Amino acid sequence: MALKSRLWMTGSLEWFAILGDEEVFLGRREVPTPLEEGDFWTNDYGDMFRVEDDEIRHVGKVEPPQKYW
Repeated sequence: MALKSRLWMTGSLEWFAILGDEEVFLGRREVPTPLEEGDFWTNDYGDMFRVEDDEIRHVGKVEPPQKYW
């Protein structure tokens, strides 16, 4: 699958993408790799993303996931 979204990983292993005209933080380990059609995840800030029609889309926001240390 070839994604239409521009996507990159930083040296800190954080994933970013250009969605529309904005640079967006996708997440860290929660981003599924390799990305496939229908993949869905929520980053540490509660932003939800889904791969639809070969593009990464921001589909909503929820309460950030709880971390239990």
